[in-house]
Amino acid sequence: MSVDQPNRREAMQSMLLAGAGAFFGRATAASAAPAPVLSRTIPAYGEPLPVIGLGTWQAFDVGNDAGGRRECTETLRTFIDQGLRVVDTSPMYGSAEAVLGELLDPADGGRRAFVATKVWTTGQDAGKRQIENSFRLLRREKLDLIQVHNLVDADTQLSTLAQLKKDGRVRYVGVTHSSASAHAALAGYVERANLDFVQVNYSLIERDADKTVLPAASTHKVAVLINRPFADGALFARTRGRELPAFASEIGVTTWAQFAIKWIISHPAVTCVIPGTRNPAHLRDNIGAAAGAMPDAAMRTKMAAHFDSL
Repeated sequence: MSVDQPNRREAMQSMLLAGAGAFFGRATAASAAPAPVLSRTIPAYGEPLPVIGLGTWQAFDVGNDAGGRRECTETLRTFIDQGLRVVDTSPMYGSAEAVLGELLDPADGGRRAFVATKVWTTGQDAGKRQIENSFRLLRREKLDLIQVHNLVDADTQLSTLAQLKKDGRVRYVGVTHSSASAHAALAGYVERANLDFVQVNYSLIERDADKTVLPAASTHKVAVLINRPFADGALFARTRGRELPAFASEIGVTTWAQFAIKWIISHPAVTCVIPGTRNPAHLRDNIGAAAGAMPDAAMRTKMAAHFDSL
């Protein structure tokens, strides 16, 4: 289970008890008649991607557990049916790569998904072996995006990825990190390496990327994937039992998850946010953040100030 889910479940139950059960009606309606999801383009290429994606860390690390696999399957079907594309995984995520590879094909017969994984090892030979294993586990001859996970041996692995891109086996390459302590290094790679994507942690709780990675990505036309949008559930711990501010209705927000995601995706440098879950209801809730008006700079400041006051 994704680490944010227990807190999120409790937060949603509290909102229901407080009379904020609109999410469930909205999710049912979205399931019956999905609306087009807001998209952003990959800056240097113009390819549109929905701003809501799916992360697999912990959520898809279910091994052979039948119940977990059923949840993953339902989530992937919802993901595809709702018109989403970006699904992100890694060899670091236990069985997640293998589970995703096995379950995605039946759910995505048209192969519409934008499949992203990572390389997370040192040394050129080890990197090549791990990348080939990812192709095998994900059951793809060509992958949309491979990223150097947490900048591990980044120069070596980026060299290998550049060749794979040249050979047509990988469409895009990038680097990732999920800790503010690495943001300066991450921004450095955005500035000097020939990257297509950067993935970074960014949320109402962890805003450091505003100062480094996001400006660099905007300047150098690098697409941005956002991890940890709920800061490992810390966002739901802070908002549990709290009502949304009255101004949330102005931007079509009905849950704290949507509040958090909408604040993220309204940043002009952000391409897609990838909350990790295998819960279809949570996925539909996330999608709701892409509906309604997007906050302008003044509204984003207002949202952040309200969150800080909790």
